[in-house]
Amino acid sequence: MKKFSEYMFDWLYGENGYYTQYKEIGKEGDFYTSVSTSKFFGGTIAKHIIAIIDEGFLPKDTTICEIGAHKGYLSADIVQFIYTLRPELLDTLKFVTVERFDFLQQEQDRYFKESFGDVVQLSHVKSLSELELDSAFFIANEIFDAFSCELLYKGKMGTLKEGKIVFEEENAWLNEKAAKYDKTKGEIAVGYEEFAQQMSKAAKTFEFMTYDYGEMQARPDFSIRIYKEHEVFPLFDEKLTLKEVFALTDITYDVCFEHLKDAYAEAGVQMHAYKTQALALVDMGLLELLEMLKLQGGDELYQHELERAKQLILPDFLGERFKMMSFRQEIA
Repeated sequence: MKKFSEYMFDWLYGENGYYTQYKEIGKEGDFYTSVSTSKFFGGTIAKHIIAIIDEGFLPKDTTICEIGAHKGYLSADIVQFIYTLRPELLDTLKFVTVERFDFLQQEQDRYFKESFGDVVQLSHVKSLSELELDSAFFIANEIFDAFSCELLYKGKMGTLKEGKIVFEEENAWLNEKAAKYDKTKGEIAVGYEEFAQQMSKAAKTFEFMTYDYGEMQARPDFSIRIYKEHEVFPLFDEKLTLKEVFALTDITYDVCFEHLKDAYAEAGVQMHAYKTQALALVDMGLLELLEMLKLQGGDELYQHELERAKQLILPDFLGERFKMMSFRQEIA
């Protein structure tokens, strides 16, 4: 029998796994993200980076590091808005992605080359453990929902047996987490603690900002689901068999942000902020950026970008369902 976390890892990252081949994002692809919705998502993050450099938390030569950058759109949007808002910073800032797959590193390089020529250099590492930085701004969009998880049901751990998920075994680590987060069934993420430890060692001073869907407290039920051509199916949907969707579809679940916060606290890194995506983006200056566009680009362009940016903050789309959590570490 195989733990479900091992099975999920193979599903997403194993040989011929779902993420081992390029996936288009957007209407023609398998899923939407805030990045594919509006460039002003990255633009607002760029505005925030400039603000924390101005306040002195990060230096002008800090490293901006995106984790799980896919094709590099978010990093490129951040670069573009820094060029618009504070172009001289591009002479000192460094840009890197944490990307395990070589083919995605190549896609990111190609997109940066198309967008910026040789003006902006992008480097890559496969893991946070490869970094030893004095300072960094880490950014991630929708990565924690793609960490493997264990499944829990009434004190038993989900395992794969003859192609089906069964709940027959007990697991001390899983039961400890279940008690901590008051869960009798659902998902417990695997790997948050190791990830937080790696980041705490990757840079002496950093801010880490991440966006994902979920809530602070753990859900009392299963949220794990499969995305197939913009349709959503519960993992336990009787119309599907695991064999027919394995590695061919995305599989995800809601993030328990309390678990993420605790994982960073164990690594000695404290949470800095936790907000809905809508509130986070508004607080960081999304509306001010749109007003700048209206003044400089005219009403037609403004209206077009406004409609796209609305999707980032509307309660019934991404604004409330998605949360932003940030962490800060500062070592003299």
